[in-house]
Amino acid sequence: MLTLAIIGRPNVGKSTLFNRLVGKRVALVDDTPGVTRDRRWGVGKIADMTFNIIDTAGLEESDPDSLEGRMRAQTEAAIEEADISLFVIDSRSGIVPADKHFASMLRTSDKPIILVANKAEGKKAEAGYYEAFSLGFGDPVAISAEHGEGIFDLYDAIREIAESDRVNPIEEFDHEELVSDDDEAPKKRGPLQMAIVGRPNVGKSTFINHLLGQDRLLTGPEAGITRDTISVDWEWNDKKIKLFDTAGMRRKAKVQNKLERMSVVDTLRAVQFAELVVVMIDATIPFEKQDLQIADLIEREGRACVVALNKWDLVEDHGETLKVLREKATRLLPQLRGMSVVPISGLAGSGIEALMKAVYKTYDTWNARISTARLNKWLDGILNHHPPPATAGRRIRLRYMTQIKTRPPTFFISCSRPDALPTAYKRYLVNSLREDFKLDGTPIRLVLRKGENPYETKKKRNN
Repeated sequence: MLTLAIIGRPNVGKSTLFNRLVGKRVALVDDTPGVTRDRRWGVGKIADMTFNIIDTAGLEESDPDSLEGRMRAQTEAAIEEADISLFVIDSRSGIVPADKHFASMLRTSDKPIILVANKAEGKKAEAGYYEAFSLGFGDPVAISAEHGEGIFDLYDAIREIAESDRVNPIEEFDHEELVSDDDEAPKKRGPLQMAIVGRPNVGKSTFINHLLGQDRLLTGPEAGITRDTISVDWEWNDKKIKLFDTAGMRRKAKVQNKLERMSVVDTLRAVQFAELVVVMIDATIPFEKQDLQIADLIEREGRACVVALNKWDLVEDHGETLKVLREKATRLLPQLRGMSVVPISGLAGSGIEALMKAVYKTYDTWNARISTARLNKWLDGILNHHPPPATAGRRIRLRYMTQIKTRPPTFFISCSRPDALPTAYKRYLVNSLREDFKLDGTPIRLVLRKGENPYETKKKRNN
């Protein structure tokens, strides 16, 4: 399939154009220059033409070892991967020295270039549009990514190059839908949607880069490098996985600026759409309050959960430390009792096999279904061993039980007085379900409803 890279200096509207072409707001957009740092892939579409599209960081002149220099290296990698570069300029501000510098850089590439004059709506943009001819890339394509104007002119420019012998021909492409989250999901599922979340600077991007075997994501010693959620495709033992690298989540009180709040919202959205979430924790400072809050959020969203203890190569007494941390996880996160806690090193690449085995074991548990006959036999045993306490001098009857949903496992119990059943007894039922049916590391939902009283129905008919 044809691949396009969106190139340009910071704050010219590259991410806005990316969102316009993919048809949804997946890249963070803000007036602050340099919001985008990693290169982001998506599938774009204009009319009958479908293509891969890469959003990139704004090109800046900087030292190669600096954060901006590493961002530029990501952009240069995107240019190499693409068949066509969309060189975006800001029509309102006109051509600035940075545009000329990077125009010279793009001329050294043997890839076709389409000059895109963004923000071209209104009379204020006319001077900047005509000034763009001076860059020597031919007629600029005037668009407004924010308002959707000029997109079909861009279509014509892409089509003209694509139908020439300068690039690969266009192929049609079917969008790959996320796996349905309900119980009626088709048997043939798409790739496992796996999000990596955690506090800033715990090594999420470094870990994913090691999985992919390339510097796909921007990394460095600075905390908070990743700003928006980036998805990448990966395979483990012939199983397809879509990995989501997310921005680090700090405590709410420490999140001050608008851009970081947007990053946190993007991470929360990734958790909601994921099927399994790996909570990455720094093994040298484990189970901070924020780690526990992130795990609690995952449980409330009903996602399967695995804990990865990263930077394990920095821990001295491996055996004793792992024993202590697993006990700590059980004590601090009872709502996810039995979840897998796996030591890894994203930098050294150790522990990946054990982590992925734990991931698929937990994923299978999240999809588990238990027969109604087994559940009611289990319920009878529970009631005989430990019946619910009487409240206000009246017994509470649990009559019938069945599983109504998977992903996560959700159980229905017909109860004579659901509102009166103590919370402690509900917790006892959930913990017993988890232990007896090996539902470790996954949220469990329990739904209590009052069954119909046949005598009440008969009484109404007689009246």
